[in-house]
Amino acid sequence: MAKEKYVAYVSSYTQEDNTGIRIYDVDMKNGRFEEKRRIEVSNSSYVTISKNKKYLYSITDLGVEAYLILPDGDLEKINHADINGMRGCYLSTDYTDRYLFVGSYHDGKLTVLRIHEDGSLGEITDQIVHKGLGSIAERNFRPHITCARMTHDNKYLLVADQGMDHVNVYSLDLVTGKVKLVDVIRSELESAPRHIKISKNGKYIYIVHEFKCYIDVYRYSEVKQQPSFEKIQTIDTCKRERGSLNAASALTFSDDYQYLLSSNAGDNSVVMYRAEEETGMLEQMFCLPISGEYPKDVAIFPNNKFLVSLNHESNDMTFFRVEPEKKTIVLNGPFLDVQVPNCIIIHKL
Repeated sequence: MAKEKYVAYVSSYTQEDNTGIRIYDVDMKNGRFEEKRRIEVSNSSYVTISKNKKYLYSITDLGVEAYLILPDGDLEKINHADINGMRGCYLSTDYTDRYLFVGSYHDGKLTVLRIHEDGSLGEITDQIVHKGLGSIAERNFRPHITCARMTHDNKYLLVADQGMDHVNVYSLDLVTGKVKLVDVIRSELESAPRHIKISKNGKYIYIVHEFKCYIDVYRYSEVKQQPSFEKIQTIDTCKRERGSLNAASALTFSDDYQYLLSSNAGDNSVVMYRAEEETGMLEQMFCLPISGEYPKDVAIFPNNKFLVSLNHESNDMTFFRVEPEKKTIVLNGPFLDVQVPNCIIIHKL
């Protein structure tokens, strides 16, 4: 039986050179990465992989770039598409790989792009500009989109607006690529919803809030062809202390959806929860330091035995052995240098 092979794609902002994506071979046995290739793309602040696992899409200064994933995990550029606005910060596809959604922090714009059968990017099918005044005048005086992802039934697009403290819910017309606002999930004022994940069965929605450092869990259903969201849990990502400057960042599931992870800047920690499949409820297993500054993203290896943290301000990645039964992590080898890392995907070849 052939051994499963994985690569890791790490996207970053570009400084000394134009390396925006680093490709690593993943050592599943020892819980480490070995660099194999660097891809030139300006300020690749986020990457995503199509649902059919054939293509990778990357943010770039001038829009979005599409890549074919080769058998060894290398990337071959397909084409580039403009998004008619400022650089995006988040990407995802719908579950039929017909559309790519681009969320933009700076101008609060959602862009929908058509995807062709060969993975190439086509025309813009819709653009929505969020409007309004937020609750924190110093920073959130206007909309800032930080996430846009489809519900698993491929009916509704959930768009987190950190500046406006809510998640807009859009229906998607799969023929035209147009979206229509049908609901709003409102968060606490000054909480800043940042990222959204959805349970394997599609029944539960998880929203991490950057400024107030907690995750809201919602039960999702459809009633009379309208989406319904019922809040069932709120759980902290780190200890709340008066005067602290903590900020929740990452939100990611393990491959088997058994664990959900988040991270905290300021506190510089990673938090891991056990996710109950039937009820959707989260149970915190640990919240521990990651030995770096500003863990922008984290990932658990597909075997659930190792963890990697992308440390945005200390310009490195730190690796840990995960011991779920002991509810702890242990530093696993030296740091790996990488300039301003921002996003990671571990991909099975």
